[in-house]
Amino acid sequence: MSTSFDPRSAATTGPVIGIIGMGDMGRMYARRLNDAGHTVIVCDRPEAYDRLASEYRGSGITALYDGHAVSRAADFIIYSVEAAYIGDVVAEYGPSTKIGATVAGQTSVKAPEKVAFDKYLPADVDIVSVHSLHGPGVTTEGQPLIIIHHRGPKEKVTMVEDVFRSFKSRYVYLTYEEHDEVTANTQAVTHAAFLSMGMAWKAEGGYPWEKARWVSGIEVIKVNITLRIYAAKWHVYAGLAILNPAAQRQIEQYARSASELFKLMIGGHRAELEKRVWAAREAVFGWKREQDAELDEAGGRQPILLSEDVLDQFSLGTHDKNAVEEPNSHLSLLAMVDCWAALGIRPFEHLEVAGTPVFMLWIGVAEHLFRSRDRLDKAIDAGITDRVFRPDDLEFTVAARGWNECVNFGNFDLYERRFKEAAGESLAGGGGPPIGCLSRSSAAGRTRTRCTRGGMSHGDTRKKSRQSPLARTSMRPSWCDARGSR
Repeated sequence: MSTSFDPRSAATTGPVIGIIGMGDMGRMYARRLNDAGHTVIVCDRPEAYDRLASEYRGSGITALYDGHAVSRAADFIIYSVEAAYIGDVVAEYGPSTKIGATVAGQTSVKAPEKVAFDKYLPADVDIVSVHSLHGPGVTTEGQPLIIIHHRGPKEKVTMVEDVFRSFKSRYVYLTYEEHDEVTANTQAVTHAAFLSMGMAWKAEGGYPWEKARWVSGIEVIKVNITLRIYAAKWHVYAGLAILNPAAQRQIEQYARSASELFKLMIGGHRAELEKRVWAAREAVFGWKREQDAELDEAGGRQPILLSEDVLDQFSLGTHDKNAVEEPNSHLSLLAMVDCWAALGIRPFEHLEVAGTPVFMLWIGVAEHLFRSRDRLDKAIDAGITDRVFRPDDLEFTVAARGWNECVNFGNFDLYERRFKEAAGESLAGGGGPPIGCLSRSSAAGRTRTRCTRGGMSHGDTRKKSRQSPLARTSMRPSWCDARGSR
């Protein structure tokens, strides 16, 4: 059993990098940093030591017994731990941190991390935190990597930059508070919108691609991103939403916007709906009502999305271009832009600072609708006059309010249950089929799906438990951040 590491045995002269928490992101960090020639020592929970040591034997990565051993030997320590458990883990291992070391956290929500570091790390330890805004399976090149200089000399920031140089990521410098405000918009409230779509489709009792209205144009993006989110691990999204105060405010406003706009639609209040939607358009995108950005090729931003003709090439099913287009209120998009306007959020600024691929597509879809006066007029008219699509909007509104309640109550159990019911993972009951499937479209436009039933998928074998934080930690296969941000 390796309970210590002598830095003098390191093959390189650079800082010894220690990673506490070997989930998907911890493993990606360890592999990439080791490949770049750094000395890397890692640990997970003590009971996982034998497996970890066997796995990394001969790889150049040294597995140690626990976080005490890593903290005593490493010059740069990265806690790759779920935000919900960062306090417990730092309380246990933080006091063992080597004098003069630099500590970071690869957590998706920084508020609890900041509290834990300030409370449990010795005063002679520097804090320069990080956050890669992507999942472990995504290339790091060109992706935003947030660096937070919280405590210590500027030289420590330079050291962190040098450590991650091989990632070829785009460095973004924020404070802890700025990080959570930006990621609340680029991740948490964006995820809430797609989670609401998925729950609505489940409540409707059918797959979205089985209806002609969902198989083409921007609906292709909505469906595919929803599938991507539901194919991931629920606790990542729960932590992003529940533990981030900024995310709570934004998700609450999104649910309020969806509810209020839907009430205007079913009440037939066209003038009020139009006034609100066009005002939101101007506040977020800067286009006055008489402006049609779709026709203004001389100036303004270039659209993020490709044309609908190009998007139709990736149709989820058979799409008859000669058929009359079904009315669609696009309530999810109207609510998103209304939410941004109500909170004074400038999404393009957040996209430039720390945008993720999902957030870029989400802005692109919203922009696509709001660029054209004709498309936006049709959406408003559909909301007022169309009765066919109204059940979908009802289910979406109920779903958005339900996710908001989960977040406001801070209820991880309820969040997990809703997520897994929609994803169709293991919970019995529920109305329609699961939507969290892996789908692939054939060249002919047919869709093949593979859904997981009867058991927790994605390697999530955690038992349900909500005892004390330390008890919860011991029940999990790893308290590491198993997926990381997206």
